[in-house]
Amino acid sequence: MLPYPALHASHGGIWIATADGTRRVGRGEAIRIAADTPVLLLNAPLVGQRLGYAELSGLDLLELYAFLHPARFAVPTPAGLARAVDLSPSERDEDVASFLLEAAAALLAVPAGHWPEREGAWAAVQALGRLRWPWAPVVAPHISRPRSDERWLFSKLPEWEEAAPRPAPRPVEIAPGEAEARLALLTGGAAEERPGQRAYAAAAAAAFAPRAIREAPNMVLAEAGTGIGKTLGYLAPASLWSERAGGAVWISTYTKALQRQLAAETARLYPDPVLRRERVVTRKGRENYLCLLNLEDALQGGFGGRAAVLAQLVARWAAFTADGDMVGGDLPGWLPTLFRRNGPAALTDRRGECVYAGCPHYRKCFIERAARASAEADIVIANHALVMVNAARGRETATRPTRYVFDEGHHLFDAADAMFGVALTGGETIELRRWVLGPEAGGRGRRRGLAARLSDVASYDEGGARAIADAVAAAQALASEGWLGRLGEGAPFGPIETLLAAVRGLTYARAEQPGDAGYGLETELAEPTPALIEAAAPAAHALDALLRPLHALGRRLEAVLAEAPDWLDGAARARVEGAIASLGWRAETVAAWLALLARIGGPADPEVVDWMAVDRAEGREYDVGLHRRWLDPTRPFAEVVLKPAHGVLVTSATLTGGGDWDVAEARTGAPHLARAPARFEAASPFDYPSQAEVLIVTDVKRGDAAALANAYARLIVAAGGGTLGLFTAIRRLRAVHGRIADRLAQEGLPLHAQHVDPIDTGTLVDIFRDDPTASLLGTDALRDGVDVPGRSLRLVVMEGVPWPKPTVLHAARRLAGGGSAYDDRIVRARLAQAFGRLIRRADDSGAFVLLSAAMPSRLLPAFPSGVPVARVTLDEAVARVAARLSSGARIGHGESLPVPTENR
Repeated sequence: MLPYPALHASHGGIWIATADGTRRVGRGEAIRIAADTPVLLLNAPLVGQRLGYAELSGLDLLELYAFLHPARFAVPTPAGLARAVDLSPSERDEDVASFLLEAAAALLAVPAGHWPEREGAWAAVQALGRLRWPWAPVVAPHISRPRSDERWLFSKLPEWEEAAPRPAPRPVEIAPGEAEARLALLTGGAAEERPGQRAYAAAAAAAFAPRAIREAPNMVLAEAGTGIGKTLGYLAPASLWSERAGGAVWISTYTKALQRQLAAETARLYPDPVLRRERVVTRKGRENYLCLLNLEDALQGGFGGRAAVLAQLVARWAAFTADGDMVGGDLPGWLPTLFRRNGPAALTDRRGECVYAGCPHYRKCFIERAARASAEADIVIANHALVMVNAARGRETATRPTRYVFDEGHHLFDAADAMFGVALTGGETIELRRWVLGPEAGGRGRRRGLAARLSDVASYDEGGARAIADAVAAAQALASEGWLGRLGEGAPFGPIETLLAAVRGLTYARAEQPGDAGYGLETELAEPTPALIEAAAPAAHALDALLRPLHALGRRLEAVLAEAPDWLDGAARARVEGAIASLGWRAETVAAWLALLARIGGPADPEVVDWMAVDRAEGREYDVGLHRRWLDPTRPFAEVVLKPAHGVLVTSATLTGGGDWDVAEARTGAPHLARAPARFEAASPFDYPSQAEVLIVTDVKRGDAAALANAYARLIVAAGGGTLGLFTAIRRLRAVHGRIADRLAQEGLPLHAQHVDPIDTGTLVDIFRDDPTASLLGTDALRDGVDVPGRSLRLVVMEGVPWPKPTVLHAARRLAGGGSAYDDRIVRARLAQAFGRLIRRADDSGAFVLLSAAMPSRLLPAFPSGVPVARVTLDEAVARVAARLSSGARIGHGESLPVPTENR
């Protein structure tokens, strides 16, 4: 047994375990012991938060697990770790500290047995020892020096190979009945007959028919309730078409959770894992993948302190990862959170500074490997943002897909809104400055500015070199380090900061209200003041001075490609093409900023919404600027994505948001196409009237934090945990969590919370799913895309009606979309999504509680037809939740509220 005490802190108490036994201690004693003695613990940031000691450090078992088993996931809880190391989990909170001692001993015994991740461990622990990683002196004696030289990461990773361009897909037809036959093969002969799934597969096949009219894809809108089996329903015709046509089908999702689920479902198509890796590829934006050049820089001294330790652990993971995906892949989501804000973002390419073939690791790059693999794949699992980025910026035009499946299609509007929006803010301009200039005086890291990335190409072309110099000079006018402080002091520097100062002043003058709570401020970009108009002209001149050399450099690089000098081999060509694409993206951004500035003092564009904003968090400003969004963002989405496609299937369980197909079409871009889409609808096979009920609590006063917290606590206790609590404001979530966490702990009911616990959202859901007694509080991110079937989620509680936030953008869309009817459509969709978390399987049973007496009856069609809906007091709601969930019985009490027929 290790000669260190183990520390465990929860909302139920604090315990210290040693070889002599376990004792309960107070917060002060625990902090003193942790400060004086190395302690074993599990998830140091979380334990530190519960102790109120943010600087807590020690021997974190999660770090040891990540070192020993890189690319293996474990739920970061005592029970999850127990399963990972094959120990019996602790039954009581007070036994966890002693369990940590056992778990540490079990982990340290790993190197003595069969250890698949042995390669590279000895060198890594030596490097970690030099970084004073607390585990290094403990682990090092257990790892013997290898007899021969080990392959280090950068020599171990395989290289991708170039392949001939894939021929264009052949026009093929899926005959009636073929999609259903393929579905039967995927589900297996013994599977339960699902008529809805068969009908769905047949309807989805229409999206794969040959296109008859240019810019008029075969579009199918398909709403299929939870339990229909949408995934296999569209994989059946998609796989048939891909096999026969020789093309790739891109399946796009909104959430990373669904991407993981889809990847798992494709095992039905390709049971052989080797073949599956060839035929199915998951794609994400490049900012999700580990950048090997950034990692090399970190390992060679670019990182210091705890960030350097993270880099070493990520290097261990990189040697064993399947695809290099740091966000939602096989890197445990909890690992970066152990290091707080130190380093994770710097290990990916978030600034578009890739040098492509100029990188020494280009042939092993995870991003390039994924791009090439997707060109040869049958099924590409992507996300809405990546699909739109690739289409809008002309990326991978040679392998552009002709068939799309948009799952979670109700989010297409939001994804397009974000993709095609424009933000001329301090944060965006300083990001562009760094992209052009690289590290400035006193900055750390490798020079990755425009000149450094293209210096050798520029030396070949005099015009290109001049354009780079002009761009570097013009970028000096952009916002620079310390700009927020200068704005606050009234001393902006340069034309862009002067513009931002004018925006900030006018926003505060027009938007701030009495009793301001410190949240963001915004106001319409209308009736600008003379100061703002005067600031806009020099800012536009400065941006134009930057745009011209960016355009010129792009043209010079295109000329280099056309001239094809001797040194322009395949790798150099790829590098120049990458630089052209990156320049095009930045130039488009600057051009959009100029168009936005032209609005100041000029005519308004009825197609867009413009406003000014000061972004704040808890009273602290973090950005200032001008914003533009399309009134209807599906218009550009239809132009760049839908019209070039041959077939598109858009599907969701809540596509119509309550039965309005016209709204579904409007929010997916269908009205902008020459051909009307086909519609398909299949109701969920679940018996909602007996499996669930909706309770609207009438006696919890709005704005009373104590009453709201009491309601949550009583309902969670009545359900015995298994509760997903949804909030419309982070402030109220934190207030409720602070009041009830200790109270629930005394009942043996763990409580986790987004925006409170220092854990990423995906891991919080994993923890929640893993423990039927746990409950989870969260906001919008947990309202949709969370799949927790079974007893782990049996109660959903919403703090109130999820009305849309009254922003400038929302007000404009509300005016154009029918006023209050527009609000109602949004709320019905949100309620439908929230209710959809509750019943995921035929044997699920649960209750949905809305803590709002102001819930209008006209919104009730958001819930499945026939579900009992009752307005009750909190006491009644608690009793009914306890009766339903304690026994798991499927019952419906009391009278249901009628659903207005005009809203059905």
